[in-house]
Amino acid sequence: MAVLDADHTDPLSLPFEETLATLASLLPEKLRRPQVGIVCGSGLSTLAAALREVVEVPYASLPGFGKSTVPGHKSSLAFGLIGPGEGTPVVAMLGRLHPYEGHKLATVVYPIRVMARLGVKNLIITNAAGALNPNIAVGTIVVVQDHLALPNMTGMNPLLGPPIGLNYPRFLPLSSAYSTSLRRLAFLSAHKLKLGLDALAEGVYAWVSGPTYETPAEGRMLRNAGADVVGMSTVPEVLAGKEEGLEVLVLSLVTNMVVIPNKYRSIKEEVEAELAGKPVVKQVEETVSHEEVLMIGKQKAEVMKNLVEKIVELIASGSG
Repeated sequence: MAVLDADHTDPLSLPFEETLATLASLLPEKLRRPQVGIVCGSGLSTLAAALREVVEVPYASLPGFGKSTVPGHKSSLAFGLIGPGEGTPVVAMLGRLHPYEGHKLATVVYPIRVMARLGVKNLIITNAAGALNPNIAVGTIVVVQDHLALPNMTGMNPLLGPPIGLNYPRFLPLSSAYSTSLRRLAFLSAHKLKLGLDALAEGVYAWVSGPTYETPAEGRMLRNAGADVVGMSTVPEVLAGKEEGLEVLVLSLVTNMVVIPNKYRSIKEEVEAELAGKPVVKQVEETVSHEEVLMIGKQKAEVMKNLVEKIVELIASGSG
């Protein structure tokens, strides 16, 4: 029997049967087998406005689920229909779970595993991210094509421990983690919505554990390592989705520029100027706030909602 430390959960103890039974008792027949799963990032829970015949199920009523404690995140699953005609059944996480909140990684990715057991085949993950690449403007939606995950590489990986089941790979390849077919649908959807050429970009997402924003040196390191945007979520969900055999799409809304000054403020130079009787020119020090993140999320929520809605329509129509 495997010995687990305090940060890892025995996969055999995960309450899938109880969770699925609870959902079956609460949902009408037409919503019990969603085809698409959606994860809503900071300030993006308004994606649920795209759903019809919505049934919200609080995380607190579902065995195995944690509680989201971050402003801009709710704590419920929303089941509903998207698109024309009878609609496509979907399930949306209105608020995700983060390791920095104190959740075990098994808890963070548990909703993704539940989605897979409900019948979800396509997973659309959204997040709010900071831009490391100076050529990506605030308000841009980045279609993620790869990731750089320092926590994964240093012992904070949701797949550590015994495999979730006998048919799961021990060593999961990630070179194809981000579905090319769904990324294609994202750009086709943007074209159909006439969003403009600059509305979407492609890039590499860097996952950091948070809850602190990056120092200038950390931001510079991530940028030099090839990352275009950075955030405190998403990658654990990508790994679980890939392990479950799902097609995964990640849409990162750029809500701020990461503070990476070309030159540090020099206190030494300021003191020398002061002692020499010269004017002291103080460099303005920039900061980032969660309020700024939520503000941009709110401004772009309608664009993200329309984009996700159109992608689901194209998935349902088989436009891959």
